[in-house]
Amino acid sequence: MASVKILLYKSKQNSKGQHPIALRITKDRIPKYKFLEYIKLKDWNEEKTEVRQSHHSYKRLNNLIDNEYVRAKNLILDFEAKDKKFTAGQLMTILKGNRDSMTFSKLAEEYLKEKELSNKRGYSSDVSRVEKFKNFLNGDDIHFENITESLLKRYEVYMKANGLKSKTSRANCLSVVRTIFNKAITEGIVDAEYYPFGKRKLKVKPGKTLKIGLDKEEIKKIEILELEEGSTTWHTRNVFLFSFYLAGIRISDTLHLKWNDIQSGRLYYQMGKNEKPDSLELPEKALHILSRYENDKMNHNDFVFPELKKANLKDPRDIERKINAAAGKFNVHLKKIAKQAEIDKKITNHISRHSFGNIAGSNIPVQMLQKLYRHSHLSTTIGYQSNFDHTKTDEALNNVLDF
Repeated sequence: MASVKILLYKSKQNSKGQHPIALRITKDRIPKYKFLEYIKLKDWNEEKTEVRQSHHSYKRLNNLIDNEYVRAKNLILDFEAKDKKFTAGQLMTILKGNRDSMTFSKLAEEYLKEKELSNKRGYSSDVSRVEKFKNFLNGDDIHFENITESLLKRYEVYMKANGLKSKTSRANCLSVVRTIFNKAITEGIVDAEYYPFGKRKLKVKPGKTLKIGLDKEEIKKIEILELEEGSTTWHTRNVFLFSFYLAGIRISDTLHLKWNDIQSGRLYYQMGKNEKPDSLELPEKALHILSRYENDKMNHNDFVFPELKKANLKDPRDIERKINAAAGKFNVHLKKIAKQAEIDKKITNHISRHSFGNIAGSNIPVQMLQKLYRHSHLSTTIGYQSNFDHTKTDEALNNVLDF
């Protein structure tokens, strides 16, 4: 149960010796306050919780008190009638009026600021995705009640018509809108009945792409390729193979690795995508790559690979920019590597993960692959490996045609 009380907040005082009349909401023993106006202690009737007639504006102030009290009580009744969970802070946010006119753009700005301050990766991508939705709205702002399923379907068409051909990219743009809408519901800005996503409404599904990894022979071709030591192409191969040797560790995680993450031949690191801590024994081939960078080690806390050495570690945007720039650079040189190694397949940073999955096939128990991939759910691993293990379907086809 939530309670509402009007009181004179005596522990707070302005330069004129006045105290604020406060509306207090308490929920789960957590109090939140809204200060109305300041008055002298002599003008407050503690017993009746009202302003005395000695104050020149007592009628106006008492009317204000009554209105604020009734408004707070009605808000609580409304939440309870709809069986909605709420906190004292959420109620107070609504009562203070900061959320009454909250629009998508304003809340999106808050969301992005929070993401930036928490140093979460993907900030720059989300900035771009928010801008895409605002461009779709022609720069106009919109209240959450007006973000409907039909509007979002038009947004999908708009994205496709404006060059966003990838279903996964469009799904990522919609996911940001969904995340901000969920924030609006949580903070009491919009009622959940207006939610345009989910069952029987708009479903955000990333597109399925054909995942083609390299085979053993192709990996060997890359390993034995003669490259000039210290060149960008040589460095690109090192990063790609290091990722492959560790079950396709993501490029952002690879570049974040520091020398103090390596202890007694093991790698201890936190996976950026889901913030899971993990530990892997470093294979000999991975240790050999690390040995090529030891001469560049400034101290034990230095990055293994050079891309983030000059990054402003207090600025997540700078870190993300440098990772994106490195990924682009690597992809250019991986294309050169594929050509030199006479590999017909397209090679990008993420192909290291696909290659590990392709070579693992059905030879490694799926539960072990789940640990190596750092997947939260076994079903994710099974779905991922289904891209590479075609043994049963191949056998079935051959059995039919074997006559």
